[in-house]
Amino acid sequence: MKQLDVLHVSIEYYPAAKAGGLADVVGALPKYLNENKLNTAVIIPKHNTAWIKAQQWACLYKGNVKIKRDSYPFSIEAYQDLKEHPLYVINIPGLFDRESIYIDQETGYGYTDDYLRNIVFQTAVLEWVSTMRHFPKSLHCHDHHTGLLPFMMNHCVDYQKLRKVPTVFTIHNGAYHGSFDWEYNYLIPRYDMNAKGLLEWNEQINPLACGVKCCWKLTTVSPGYMDELRYSSNGLETLFEHEAGKSQGVINGIDVSVWDPKEDKLIDTVLKKDLSVFKSANKKALCKQFDIDLSLPLITFIGRLAYEKGAHLLPDLFCRYLDKYQDVNLLVLGTGNKDTQQLLSNVQQMHPKNVHVHIGYDETLAHQLYAGSDFIIMPSKVEPCGLNQMYAMRYGTIPIVHSVGGLRDTVIDIQKEDGYGICFHKANVFNAYDAIQRAAVLYTDKKEMKRLRKYVANLDFSWKNSATQYAELYRTLK
Repeated sequence: MKQLDVLHVSIEYYPAAKAGGLADVVGALPKYLNENKLNTAVIIPKHNTAWIKAQQWACLYKGNVKIKRDSYPFSIEAYQDLKEHPLYVINIPGLFDRESIYIDQETGYGYTDDYLRNIVFQTAVLEWVSTMRHFPKSLHCHDHHTGLLPFMMNHCVDYQKLRKVPTVFTIHNGAYHGSFDWEYNYLIPRYDMNAKGLLEWNEQINPLACGVKCCWKLTTVSPGYMDELRYSSNGLETLFEHEAGKSQGVINGIDVSVWDPKEDKLIDTVLKKDLSVFKSANKKALCKQFDIDLSLPLITFIGRLAYEKGAHLLPDLFCRYLDKYQDVNLLVLGTGNKDTQQLLSNVQQMHPKNVHVHIGYDETLAHQLYAGSDFIIMPSKVEPCGLNQMYAMRYGTIPIVHSVGGLRDTVIDIQKEDGYGICFHKANVFNAYDAIQRAAVLYTDKKEMKRLRKYVANLDFSWKNSATQYAELYRTLK
């Protein structure tokens, strides 16, 4: 194997295994790094997903993770057909060959043995990497699932040969720390007890905090989110402040080969020359599908119905607005909190002409919504970067966002110079209400709508700039 410049280690990867934006990032960034002449590969667990099961895999290496009397045999398998960069999976029978990446389908909650799964996965990665003739020039770890790797490479007895390999740790969502009790300390391979404090935060083993402490460079998925972690990170605020010197916010990009209105096979009408014709045709397709009034502005929400996404605001927001005005159509595509789902269904029954709710996730419908909607609303409480607003703008859809994290970095309010979106501060029903009202007024100005659509569609949110920043970051790791 040719020496790797960068090996990405992640739980998710698009299209192999996706639960959120982490998969999109790890699926796209390596392509663009290779364009920067960096030999880049990705390794993930071998999940029991339809995509992974449909591919042919070649076994490269077999190993065994031993924890006291337990043994976890594993194999490193390579996917041969991916042209952009190598993709490897670690097949660990019994730990990752499950129905879902994170959620136990029987209980509806996260797996109770995640701490074990993540440690065995990380240990298996190092078992394999330590056998390479030439170690990767850098290891790029993503979120708390891989947060122990920088520690293990420096302080675990069996992997100290890797201590000179630089590590980058990227936080995609700092709300999840992966913490577990000290009684499971024995799962971590033998390490120098003098380094025990690096594992700890708030009297628990905290993989996220450990990754922050031990990595060579720390990044998050937007400059705005990096700032926010220093005053809101579920108890790690002082740590992020302390490690500010090695921290950098790099805004995520989007894969413009996947999100391309000129080539998108999932939408009704592709973009040819006239953006107005493109938007009109795709909106008509949506209006026909959902029996929507074509003359009204269509505002959509796409994503998880979760608190951090501000989804809990939607039922009350929709009711308050539609009780006074009926000048917009509101469409929701998502799944998540059961109470929110039920409340949204209730709102749909109360306002059947103006509210349409699709519970679940449908990739084809998502693409069609980006293409055919007039606005996308993102009232997120927390948004480390946000990709939906960038997907939407690529298709000429104007974002309505709570100005937080990466949303603040990527959307400028129309009331400011060179502004192109609608922003509101403080994620509450009243501010979101005003934002929808502003959108309804904006929609009546056809000339301005046409100008804004063209403007946002021409913004460059590709990975090109972000990958260049990462390439420069890797080159400084010496």
